[in-house]
Amino acid sequence: MTSTDPTSSAAAPETAATDGAAGERAPGNTSGAARQAVADMATGPFAVVAAVELVPVDCAGMALYSPAYSHYTRRMVQARPELAEIVAQARDQPLTRAWMAARLKVLHEPSADVDDAIKRALRRLRAEVMCVVIERDLRGQSTLGEVTGAMTDLAELGIQYGLAMLEADLAPTYGRPVGESSGEVQELVVVGMGKLGGRELNVSSDIDLIFLYDEDGDTRGGQRSLSNHEYFIRLGRRLINLLADVTADGYVFRVDMRLRPNGDAGPLACSFGMLEQYLMVQGREWERYAWIKGRVVSALDTPHAQRTAAQLASLTTPFVFRRYLDYGVIAAIRSLHAQIRAEAAKRSGGLAAPGGGQRVNQRAFNIKLGRGGIREIEFMAQVFQLIRGGQDPALRIRPTLEVLAVAVEHGLLPAGQAEQLAHAYRFLRQLEHRLQYRDDAQTHHLPTSEEEQLAVAKMMGCADWPALLERLASLQDPVAQQFEATFSDPDEAHAPCEALWPALIQEEQDEPPCERLASAGFSDCAGLLDRLRAIGGSLRYRALSEPSRVRFDLLVNRALDLASRQEDADRTIARFVDFLDAISRRASYLSLLSEYPQAMARVADTLHASSWAAAYLTRHPQLLDELLDSDALAGAPDWAGFRSRLATRLDAADGQIEAQMDILRREHHAETFRILLQDLQGMLTVEQIADRLSDLADAMLEVTLQAVWRQLATRHAEQPRFAVIAYGKLGGKELGYASDLDIIFLYEDEHERAPDVYAAYARRLITWLTSHTAAGTLFDVDTRLRPNGEAGLLVTSFEGFRRYQQREGDNTAWVWEHQALTRARFCAGDPGIGAHFESLRDEILRQPRDAATLRGEIVVMRHKVAEGHPNPSGLFDLKHDRGGMVDIEFTVQYLVLLHSHDHPALTRNAGNIALLRTAGEIGLIDATLAREVGDAYRLFRARQHQLRLDGQVHARVAPAVVAQQAEHVRTLWQAVFGEPVAAGGK
Repeated sequence: MTSTDPTSSAAAPETAATDGAAGERAPGNTSGAARQAVADMATGPFAVVAAVELVPVDCAGMALYSPAYSHYTRRMVQARPELAEIVAQARDQPLTRAWMAARLKVLHEPSADVDDAIKRALRRLRAEVMCVVIERDLRGQSTLGEVTGAMTDLAELGIQYGLAMLEADLAPTYGRPVGESSGEVQELVVVGMGKLGGRELNVSSDIDLIFLYDEDGDTRGGQRSLSNHEYFIRLGRRLINLLADVTADGYVFRVDMRLRPNGDAGPLACSFGMLEQYLMVQGREWERYAWIKGRVVSALDTPHAQRTAAQLASLTTPFVFRRYLDYGVIAAIRSLHAQIRAEAAKRSGGLAAPGGGQRVNQRAFNIKLGRGGIREIEFMAQVFQLIRGGQDPALRIRPTLEVLAVAVEHGLLPAGQAEQLAHAYRFLRQLEHRLQYRDDAQTHHLPTSEEEQLAVAKMMGCADWPALLERLASLQDPVAQQFEATFSDPDEAHAPCEALWPALIQEEQDEPPCERLASAGFSDCAGLLDRLRAIGGSLRYRALSEPSRVRFDLLVNRALDLASRQEDADRTIARFVDFLDAISRRASYLSLLSEYPQAMARVADTLHASSWAAAYLTRHPQLLDELLDSDALAGAPDWAGFRSRLATRLDAADGQIEAQMDILRREHHAETFRILLQDLQGMLTVEQIADRLSDLADAMLEVTLQAVWRQLATRHAEQPRFAVIAYGKLGGKELGYASDLDIIFLYEDEHERAPDVYAAYARRLITWLTSHTAAGTLFDVDTRLRPNGEAGLLVTSFEGFRRYQQREGDNTAWVWEHQALTRARFCAGDPGIGAHFESLRDEILRQPRDAATLRGEIVVMRHKVAEGHPNPSGLFDLKHDRGGMVDIEFTVQYLVLLHSHDHPALTRNAGNIALLRTAGEIGLIDATLAREVGDAYRLFRARQHQLRLDGQVHARVAPAVVAQQAEHVRTLWQAVFGEPVAAGGK
């Protein structure tokens, strides 16, 4: 049997699931915070096994702990007495790759038989490394990361040194392999999988390897020629023998090649083209888990080797990490884990974990594959990687503890749970090593003899065996509980609802389908039945895979059940059916809702509460992920943290413009959705919603500005001297869910190319903001409030803007442009330009103005606006009808422009309600009327907001509903402008 069928043998999925343990070595792409989290896990409660009080033995005058507790060390020292001195000299410093390389040079004695000479040197080196590692570990001088790192260094050194020697030996006969297209010398690409790939090797681990090469071709320069394929197979076989043959000196590493394409049935070495085809056509789910830790372990010291490593990464990354949130992996891991646990139980005689449930023979428990063991912790780390790694490159790391740290940093896992998992993980890995120190055996089973039990207990710092078992159970039980909570089958945990679907559309039924729907609480049964029949008969439904159809059927039944409990069941189920139909072809979303019933319940609440929210979620189903994080749904935004995280994600995708644009859209949609969910739960006022949406827009603009500037080939400076000025709703921080952004662009730069550079920059920025991508749209942008509107330049120098607003020269601002300036503010870009703008705005607003002239111009403008928004409905338009919001806004703008010269407090961009209150306090208008109109404005905005959420195009209500508030507004208008306005008048 080959390893490509995980059901045929437990060996393949067991290997594929990776045997990872995390050392302290953080890869270069791990964030500082994540590295700090990993460092924290190495101290305090995570320093699981301290220095152990052990009895040393005298070996050639050297006091060593290891021979007394490791049969392997005792045998090695007896066979090579000089080992005692080597260990004594090396034990006070961590082992390094340089030390191993130096020892290998000493140990390698060239001879006519190249293979035998290398074998002897590598095996003797392994004995030295093992003895030093064991001694340092038992003395409490090394960390888990040092042990696994040393063994990984040994494996890499053996592979790279062996390849170099073998290639040199083959060269006279066969020459070097050359690519037929490039003409470049080819090199064997050795990929380390599992523990080796993650730099996590235990002391008696196999190494899982895959042999690859870039191009087909033939060898050149030797006595004979071979195809590259034949050459690399021959080289690979000799390398395996070099490492794995058992000689009088032992072996270096057992080598497992079953993870290669087609397993044992596939060629020993394959080309990149073959690997790519295999992953696309035949790659299994468990192979994705294996490739998470895949890493090139052959030498990368040539340009060709570096290019092929990058090429391999670009080939395997899309296979491992899906571009979408892949919740289907939960069921796949659940199934894989069940196979592995069944196989482990079979090997152990059906045993349970120590301290948990009935045990046939607890002493033979498998600490790797059993309940609460190493594998369950690895699975819990990998599930974050497989679900989210396609969208978050920070999760594409290898060591298990680092994955847990990043999951905490990104809010995916509570810190307390990560601490429990990391604590147990370190203890189990250290116990694993001590089990293997005894006889250099690849074992994960607890010992059965009393002598072995006592020795292992003392090596772990415990007084006796029962104490070790008690400690072990206290760590494994929380792991098992977390694992079961993460991977439990939701169908087993929740009572199934009545299975109305798909029985409703079947011809033979005991009860008429409409009666069944009516009894479930639906009124428009005929309409619902027609819709369900249309779905059941559609090509989309029939084309679903069997697993997806099962999940879809389950979700339709849950939807019918959840909708029937809502106040308006018909409205809710109609939106639910639209939503499920839209996501039916996305297996990942079906998996998410199947795995998390609580998310399905929140979908029901969202769809019921608002048609706008229902449409938004249906357009952006990736937002389903947000329904899983209860803490995020309840908390206030951290905008500094949001900008930092978003900038980091954009940096990781630098150079991939489409990917960066998708990242911006997904993050904006997600944050908007969080605000929307809090809104629907009544947690926010309309003012708070507008503030948050405006702050979100500011953050998006700021981060996008930086990303676009880095992509601009014509840029002439490290940072742009460029600013975005917000007008309208964004300027007044009154943004709604679907509001346009009214913005203009200013620059302050004397460089000769500045006008052209910033014009191109602004055009690129608008493209990034407005383009429709696979992730949807970001914003609609309106730049018509720039000087001279659509006829003006897209980008204006600050000095030109100043002259225009100050009315210097022939081309000057109109009164309505000064009105717009009352709601303008700097929102993103160069803070220096922003400060200059705010100072200029204050100066312009405080200019003395003639009351009659200003009053006349604003009244004329108000009539023009009213004429542009006719309302034949007989309802009251909250925004545009007389007595509505525009009347309030125009009144405030008039007061600001007329009186700021004498009352600078009016220049604050504080919003209409606050400015009305200020005008009342200083006696410009009646204070009571100011308060009443402010309350009216608040009410109008709240009703407008609710109508928008209900899907209304126009914010219109019955006149009687707001008659009193509208009358207050008309009274204020007459008091300020001396112009009476009839109810509903234009």
